[in-house]
This record gives sequence, C-alpha cells and structure tokens, in this order.
Amino acid sequence: MLEPSNNNELPVIPAKRYFTIGEVSDLCAVKPHVLRYWEQEFSELSPVKRRGNRRYYQRHDVLLIRQIRSLLYEQGYTIGGAKVHLVSDHAKEDTMRSKQLIHQMIVELEDILELLR
Repeated sequence: MLEPSNNNELPVIPAKRYFTIGEVSDLCAVKPHVLRYWEQEFSELSPVKRRGNRRYYQRHDVLLIRQIRSLLYEQGYTIGGAKVHLVSDHAKEDTMRSKQLIHQMIVELEDILELLR
C-alpha cells in the first residue's frame, strides 16, 4: 500500500486531451491493474476505449482517480464507502447547479418582465 503522504507529491497533470493507462498510472501512483479494477467498481470512471480495447483517460478521469485514491489510501474508506461518498458529492454538485440555474432563470425572467412593462 502507498504511504498517505504520497498524494501531496503527485506530479502535475499535463495539458493533454487523452492519457494512456500507463501515463495515468504514473500520474496517480496507482498500478494499471488497480485502475482496471476501479473501472469495474466505480461507474463514474469510464475511459474512452479505442482500437484493441485500449483505454484513453481524460483529465476529469485523472482527477476522479486521484480523488478515489485519496478516499481509499489516505482517508481509509472502503470501496463501498468511497462509492457512497462520491455519489453524495455528485448529488451536492447537481443540487448546486440546479439552484444556480434556477437563480439565473429568475433573473432573466425579471429582466423580461421589466422590458414588457
């Protein structure tokens, strides 16, 4: 298992569109077989698959993997606990986006109402 302090020392994610499983393994300090296992366990983690079933991860995938790594290796969550934590985080984000969208719509409707007066 990795030392808890290693997450702070992870390399900077380069400005690329796609990363191979080897690159992600290096960027997140997690072995490729662990990444493949996490894909099965976490539905949010789904890299693009191309020729020969090769995986190509995007930046958001790398960030998610780092978050999963932190939950499991540093914060001591189990796989099940990490799943619940990620789902609750996504639910909170969705709620915040919905509130922002509703607020924006209210402002726009008030502007239209002013124009009609």
